[in-house]
Amino acid sequence: MKDKTVNETRLRLAQVMTPNDANILGNVFGGSILAMIDLTASATSQQFAGTTCVTAAFDRVDFHEPIEVGNLVTMEGYIAYAGRTSMEVTIDVYATNLAKGVERHTNTARVTMVAIRDGKPAAVPKLICETREDKINFLLARDRRARRNVHLEDLERSKAQLENSTEEELNRLLLP
Repeated sequence: MKDKTVNETRLRLAQVMTPNDANILGNVFGGSILAMIDLTASATSQQFAGTTCVTAAFDRVDFHEPIEVGNLVTMEGYIAYAGRTSMEVTIDVYATNLAKGVERHTNTARVTMVAIRDGKPAAVPKLICETREDKINFLLARDRRARRNVHLEDLERSKAQLENSTEEELNRLLLP
């Protein structure tokens, strides 16, 4: 398994948004963008890992600006962090009004993917951070991973505590 630089993980996918992608307000439906983000995360992670990869979590998707039907939407994905079997893929989304030649950064997403081989999690290559930006992104992604793990543990503790509460305690907690 060959180690790869962040730059070697970069991948671009693009698609023109059609009326089938529209929401009730006439802009592009967020679900269409989420599906494209998932496809980009899948392709980016599989290119890096050299094997099938599956979505473990959509860690965050920020919708900065609406996207109009007719815009060319370009997804730019790269591996920001690689652990033993999982990767964090960062995806920047751009919408271009082709008639005006105006491009806008509309979304940022972070998706955790897991490499799979023979139905089991598989080791991924080492991610080589060459630039200062690569190193900062890797360290931030590693920190996000650690914080997610702590957050999930906290939620499990809260859930257990609430499930062991009496009806009276739950009712008291529901009061403003």
